[in-house]
Amino acid sequence: MDSQDFAVADIEAPESPDEFDVDPPYDPADGALPDDRFLDRELSWIAFNSRILQLARDESAPLLERVRFLAIVASNLDEFFMVRIAGLKRRIAAGVAVPAASGLSPRDVLSRSLAASQQLMEEQAAAYHREILPALAAEGIELLHWSSLRPAEQEMISLLYRDRVFPVLTPLAVDPAHPFPYISGLSLNLALVMRNPDTGKDHFARVKVPPIINRWMEADPGRFVPLEEVIAAHLDLLFPGMEVIAHHTFRVTRNEDLEVEEDDAENLLKALEQELLRRKFGPPVRLEVEESIDPGVLDLLVSELGIKREEIVRLRGPLDLRSLNEIADIDRPKLSFDPFVPGTHTHLAEVETSSPADLFSALRKRDVLVHHPYDSFATSVQRFIEQAAADPHVLAIKQTLYRTSGDSPIIDSLVDAARSGKQVLVIVEIKARFDERANIRWARKLERAGCHVVYGLVGLKTHCKLSLVVRDEPDGLRRYAHLGTGNYNPKTARLYEDFGLLTADPDITHDLTDLFNNLSGFAQRFSYRKLMVAPSGLRDGLLERIDREITHHAAGAPSGIRIKSNSLVDEVIIDKLYEASRAGVKIDLIIRGICTLRPGVPGLSDNIRVRSIVGRFLEHSRVYWFAGGGRPEAWIGSADLMHRNLDRRVEVLVRMPSDEHVSQLGDLLATYASDDTISWHLEADANWTRHGDTDIQAALIAQAKSRRSRS
Repeated sequence: MDSQDFAVADIEAPESPDEFDVDPPYDPADGALPDDRFLDRELSWIAFNSRILQLARDESAPLLERVRFLAIVASNLDEFFMVRIAGLKRRIAAGVAVPAASGLSPRDVLSRSLAASQQLMEEQAAAYHREILPALAAEGIELLHWSSLRPAEQEMISLLYRDRVFPVLTPLAVDPAHPFPYISGLSLNLALVMRNPDTGKDHFARVKVPPIINRWMEADPGRFVPLEEVIAAHLDLLFPGMEVIAHHTFRVTRNEDLEVEEDDAENLLKALEQELLRRKFGPPVRLEVEESIDPGVLDLLVSELGIKREEIVRLRGPLDLRSLNEIADIDRPKLSFDPFVPGTHTHLAEVETSSPADLFSALRKRDVLVHHPYDSFATSVQRFIEQAAADPHVLAIKQTLYRTSGDSPIIDSLVDAARSGKQVLVIVEIKARFDERANIRWARKLERAGCHVVYGLVGLKTHCKLSLVVRDEPDGLRRYAHLGTGNYNPKTARLYEDFGLLTADPDITHDLTDLFNNLSGFAQRFSYRKLMVAPSGLRDGLLERIDREITHHAAGAPSGIRIKSNSLVDEVIIDKLYEASRAGVKIDLIIRGICTLRPGVPGLSDNIRVRSIVGRFLEHSRVYWFAGGGRPEAWIGSADLMHRNLDRRVEVLVRMPSDEHVSQLGDLLATYASDDTISWHLEADANWTRHGDTDIQAALIAQAKSRRSRS
């Protein structure tokens, strides 16, 4: 999934707000609009994860999928603290924090976010103990305490511990000769209080639970015990001769966002590598402890970590529920979603009979709009790149890479293409959050193969998803392209919902040629035929189209706006949508995550409906549809409606060249927004309520299977 933009650090000198990836202050020009028209983005993000928690509590969902949703909430909360809370704290400390568009002061945002996230974590822990554990036990999957194991099970686990775990552990004592150890971010730790029986003196020690070993140890089929309890049961091996008085688990979250100066692009790679080393030493922003922790131990942790009391989260263990992914991966098909294997898109299936399959001939006949995961990524986008790499008539491949998989066939194809003598340009975004290290590795691999590797434009992240292929054909050079809403990652393409356009449209491929020249060289062309490109013109292009819908409505022509996006935060866009609503334009917004627009306010947003769909697949596509006075148009691409996307990233939306695809996208968005579709509706008071009884993802799976059976 794309991560959300997400301490008090020692600041040597004030830094500009842009370096914090902070939303700029918004000074509304129209005083007629109410001051409270924007919801708070941080609280909206927490509400999004509350919706995921509701899925974990939904008894109609497969049990192991509920377990996975619980793990997703934990992972998302980690990132929220590492980035959003950390950044907010840093801005407050540096004196550059500004009031939020919601009207809340920075400290109000921080305190409310901490309170709301604490409540969410408590609800998550309660769901684990009261609902998930009993449901798992009823299915023969037991998550147990060490004391609940049978003697024979304890003996077996003890043998395994001595063989596989004990040699890895490093006990760290704290005394005048041993300073308090560094606690790495997100690590799970045991805090120990021990007594020397000879002197009667108490000592503190810390043991890190090794992350390279599975968290849940299986004692018998279906019976699991957490690794930290196994370690705690064998502390006599780590500290022979000492009396263990108490042991408690704790976990620290640190500021793990990056700050990289990029004035010198040549040294960006080295600067980023150095910053990655510093990341693990970021200041703490959250301390999670078991609710039973000894007050003295807690005081020591607070003192040594320099953390504030309001940043302490007391929870009923186990801590770090991300590890529940191990349980969700148990091979119990009846407790998981029915397997779904994507099929080849209908318009590409007809070329599969040729050897090798020729996507280029298919694209010369028509544009192809693929919808992942319902249409196979492997037989569409991946095959497009693979065929281009292998085809002797292909002269050049140009590609953007934001995130990809560890064993990426896309990378391998680009390497093969370069080694065969093709011109290969790859725009690698090495600042893709939390994928920086992997992207540096890909960049170097591509460079060694002879690819031209560019790290994008200074000061901007290159987030667009583009491929351009130049092929020598009997009637001259022809260009083919893929423009998508998702990353070139075969693994996430099975889990993320995304669109991709495969096309040979001359206007689109000409635009892409200009855009790649802008990204790799010094070209300064900012006028495109069928693209909207950020940061130079995407926001203005959307505002212009919203204005057109206002004009169409006033003239009595068909009007309407349907938008599907991950997040809606940009105040200029929101105010323009309010203007359209006040003019009578009907607006449907399908926003998966953060939404700061307040719908359903009389006289302001009566004509705006906001829906959020959270389910088996991550709804990741961005689609913009406009009624156009009877001549609808639709755009897809990489851009969410956030400041970072519109101002600080290279983003691309492409206009659908086919009326068929415009209609397809418009109808699909209407179905997404339907009251019959299972979704959460945003109310004017910022609450989200669940409605509908039709699972649109299940319906699209059924449609995909039906198409395959007919072909």
